[in-house]
Order: sequence, then C-alpha cells, then structure tokens
Amino acid sequence: MPWIRICFGRIVAAVSITVFAGLGLAAWAQSQPAKTLLLRDPSLSKDKIAFLYADDIWTVARSGGEAERLTSMGSVAAGPYFSPDGSQIAYSARENGQTDVYMVSAEGGVPRRLTWEPTGSYAVGWTPDGKQVLFASMRTSYSDFFKIFEVRTDGTGIPTVLPLPTAAEGSFSADGSTFAYEPFLQWEDAWKHYRGGQTKRVWLVNMKTLDLVKVPRENSNDFNPVWEGKSVYFLSDRNGPVSLFRYDTQTKTVSQVVENHGYDLKTVTAGPGALVYEQFGSLHVYDLAGGKEHAVHVTIHGDLPDLMPRLKNIPADEVQNIGISPSGVRVVAEAHGDIFTLPAEKGDTRNLTGTPGIEERDPAWSPDGKSIAYFSDASGEYQLYIRDQDGLRAPKVINLGPHPSFYYHPQWSPNSKYIAYTDVHLHLWYVDVAAGKPVLVDAALRGGFGANMQLSWSPDSQWIAYTRDLENQLHAVFFYSLATHKSTQITDGMSNAADPVFDSGGKYLYFTASTNSGPSDAGIDLSTLDRATSSSPYVIVLAKDGASPVPPESDEENAAKDADKTGEDAGAASQNASDGSAAKTAAANGEKKGAGKRGQVKPTVIDLPGIGNRILALPIPARNYIDLQVAKGGVLFLAEG
Repeated sequence: MPWIRICFGRIVAAVSITVFAGLGLAAWAQSQPAKTLLLRDPSLSKDKIAFLYADDIWTVARSGGEAERLTSMGSVAAGPYFSPDGSQIAYSARENGQTDVYMVSAEGGVPRRLTWEPTGSYAVGWTPDGKQVLFASMRTSYSDFFKIFEVRTDGTGIPTVLPLPTAAEGSFSADGSTFAYEPFLQWEDAWKHYRGGQTKRVWLVNMKTLDLVKVPRENSNDFNPVWEGKSVYFLSDRNGPVSLFRYDTQTKTVSQVVENHGYDLKTVTAGPGALVYEQFGSLHVYDLAGGKEHAVHVTIHGDLPDLMPRLKNIPADEVQNIGISPSGVRVVAEAHGDIFTLPAEKGDTRNLTGTPGIEERDPAWSPDGKSIAYFSDASGEYQLYIRDQDGLRAPKVINLGPHPSFYYHPQWSPNSKYIAYTDVHLHLWYVDVAAGKPVLVDAALRGGFGANMQLSWSPDSQWIAYTRDLENQLHAVFFYSLATHKSTQITDGMSNAADPVFDSGGKYLYFTASTNSGPSDAGIDLSTLDRATSSSPYVIVLAKDGASPVPPESDEENAAKDADKTGEDAGAASQNASDGSAAKTAAANGEKKGAGKRGQVKPTVIDLPGIGNRILALPIPARNYIDLQVAKGGVLFLAEG
C-alpha cells in the first residue's frame, strides 16, 4: 500500500509520508488580526522583554513595538531568563541530540553552552549575583523527579545541586538567603481545575537552616514563584482562572493582585519595578509601584522558515484514524488535519479536503462505499461532514446542536443511513444523515482513561447496543431502539461489561464481562498495576424463541437393550439416508426460491422481557480480553491484553 505524500492543494506519488508544510499555518496567520499572539515565557529587564516565538528567543522594548530575534535554530526548550543586570539571557535548547543550558548576550551574538549532560538540563533562572545559572535536571535522581542545580557562567567547574530533595523550578530572594520553589513537576500542567495528588504548591526554604515555610493554600495549583522585595508573587487557580497572587513573607498572608475572569495566566517573571506574564499568547506588564497592568503590543517580522511552503517528511505515527473501504480497495486516513484516501495497489492518493487552517478528524467510510463522514471545525465549531468518496462534490454539512463540543468516532449504521458518535461531555448521539437532526441516546456518568462508551449497530440498523457506566462505576450493556427512542439496561451491573458486538445474522449479541476489574479500574493508581484482570465472553440470545449457540449437553442412560439397539440402528441409518436425500432436495429448492431475496436484511428481533435469562457464558477460558469481534458464521476473534 503506498504511503501518503501530502501537498496542500496537490498530490504527488511517493513512498514515504511527506507533507507540503507551512501553507496551513501561513494561511491561518494571514487571516488573523494584526495583534501578534503565540508569545510565550516572557522575561523582563530594565528596558526589554525577552520571550519565545516559534521556539526562538526574541526581544522587544518594554513599551512594545518591533521585536528582534536573538536565536534562529527553532529549538529553544526552556527560558529565556534575563540575568540580574539584564546583559545576558539564559535558556535551554535541543541541540546536538540533547537539551542543554546556553547563555547569549541580550544584544545578540554567539551562544555559550554551559551544560554537557544527556539526561537534559532546563534553565529556570539565575543566582542573585548573576554568576550562576539555575537549571532543573534529573541527572542525580533515582526516579522521575527534578532537582535544581547551579552552573557557573564562565563555563568552569561542575554544576552543584541545591540541598533540596526535589525541586522543579524556583527563584532566590535578592540576598540569596531564601529560595521560593515548586517541590515537584505536575505531569499535566494544562489540566484545568486539577485537584489530585500532584497539585502544585509553593514552598520557601532558608538556604542556611533549611527551615521550610509553605505558602497557605487549600489544594490549589500554585506555581511560578518570583521574588520582589519581601514578597513572593506567584500564579494560582485558587479563585477560578489562574491569576496573579502575592505572599507577604512578614504577615504570612496571601492576596490576589490581578483579577482575572478570562483565560489563564501561564508564566510570570520579575524584573526591575514590574512583573511580566503571559495570557493567551500575549504579553502583559504589571507595574509594582502603580499596581496597574497593561498589554504589550508586539510586531514580528522575520523570515520564519516554518511558515514557508516546503516538502517535509513526517513520521508514520502522525497518520491516524485509518479505515478500510467496504471492499478493501482503498484506505481512508487523517493526517495533519486533512482527510486522504489511498489505493491498495493501483491509483493515486486523494486529498479529499485540502483545507489549510481547518482541522478535519475521524474519517469513517460508509458501508455502501459511497460516502466518507468526518468532523470539521471549518465554521469555528465542529460539525459533521458527509462527502462523496471520490471528493468531487461539495460535502453535506450537519450541525451537531446548539452546544458546541468535541466529538469522537463516527460509526455508520449498516444501511448507511445513520451515524452514531460520542462527545466530550460523555453523550452518545446518532444522526439521520438525510434529515440531519442529531438525537441524544444516553449519557455516561463519569469520564475515565478508557472508552466511556462502546457501541454496535444491529444488522437492520434499528438498534444500538452500547455500554456505559453505572453508579457503582461498573459498565452495563444497554439496547437503544430507534423506533421507540428508549434505552433498556440488559446486564445486571454486577460485572464490568465491554465490547458489545451484534452478529451478522441479528440473532445474538456478544460481549465480554469481568468480575474482578474493580481493583484495577482506578486509572493512574499505581498500586493496582499488579492486580490481574480477567474477563469472559458471553452471548445474548435476542429473540425469546431463538436457539442457543451453545445448547446444553447431558449424558443419559439408554433404556434400549443391546440386542434391540443393533436392529434399530440399522433401520435408523436407512431412514436417515432417505431423509438426508430429501433434505438436500428441499434445501436446493429453497435456495432457488429465495435467490431473488438476497441482499435484503431481515429485521433484528429483540424481545426485551426476560432477556437477562438468555445471557449465556461461552465455553472459552477467562483471560484479559481487550477486544472482541464477530465474523460471519459466528466466528469470534478475541484479543488478549
């Protein structure tokens, strides 16, 4: 199967994944207002602001204006940080195969490399005398935690570690006696309103006595501590959106400095007479004397090679959500926000969307092979698009409701008339493609690290079988009828059900269920990793008069005498031969009569009363099954984790 070579606007045959990069970002940039955003990690001197843009360091006057670029490699990983006198800038960059600390003049020039260690070194600031740069590293850690080190700016000596068990970032008071720091790094720092065990906190430690003072908090996320006089300023989400706060080291009290009812503040640093922070990619200066803040307007003019149209190889793992056409002759895939189809053997790769600056996601091929469904944010919010598989005609656009959301995994019904999907709010929906009206099926109760809902369409497209969680946090199987718009719980909730799949004949629903998944169903609770989980496959007989696929077997004593049995067996054999011949003739005649009805799908009959009594365990050993699929003839495929 050929790989994708993507050119925004045209297709070129190739044997590796290549993208014509730059056009999407350039088109986006040209469509934006004059205000420059994506400015990150600002630092302040007496007359300049240094910041990151496109992974390079730029400087601009404190009053704003035209920015100047100091680095040009596009590989800055931490920083920038002005030295106390404002003459130098410390940062970390990904160069020569590893991340190390560098220092460059604030006026530009050739950087000086300060660290040479393969585990990675991330600049976090300076010592008050400006003679050493502070950086975080795991070089002496026995596990995944950082410590803070000092390295001399003249390039001599070996970095020394601060006497702290763990520290992710921090800053010294002006006299160097006290260090305000975050004791550990939060693994997901963009997790809004996080209140788990990794909430960030700010501690102050006396560097001589190692006495510790903890900034008062009630499980909030406090971070980016910076000194100004006797106060420590920091960012916190204790009152809602992340805002600027001040801790008075003499009164031991915390007060909010900047009211924020909008986007979170991201990073803050201190400079002569002011603080500078980032909010939604823009820079703001807070004047300490006047207690006022103002936005800094920055203009960027540079060659910005990342915005230039060019061919660029991309890794295979950046091609995602791959699906196969019904007949297997083409593949549909998502890559870099566009939808593509590829031939199995002969033909060209097709870019069905070709929309730089627009995100298209989750393509799904209809069972009749005519259409491809996907989500697109072309309008500013995600909508469902239905496009002819050849991409020659304009797509049908379906509005997914008045409440914008993020949607997942469109799944076509077998008759290609409906599409089921889920959203980030744990809802299960389906939409009639012709009518274009979404219908809410059900809603899960809690999010998690696995699939909140799994679903399967019945062969006649009139039922949806799905799983969702219950109050006891286990999952049950439900049936939803498109005719009555009602959901019915099928399993009793005493086991954790998963992987519901209808068979192709519409007689059975197969699923797996576990009775020991509870201790291991705790997400990132590492204490549960050594507890084995197992599940077993089950089948539901849908019709009350349906035959069991695993009929009961029983050994019974034969009352007939051996002498009589011999004669009976001989007669029975003769009769069976006659009956078999007649049966074959009848079957042949039946096939001829029913030949014209091929392609018609029989209605799926589901008798809900008493259906719990028609759930049968399959004679298959219990294992840690992670997926179940059903082929024609009732052949089950089980994947073991």
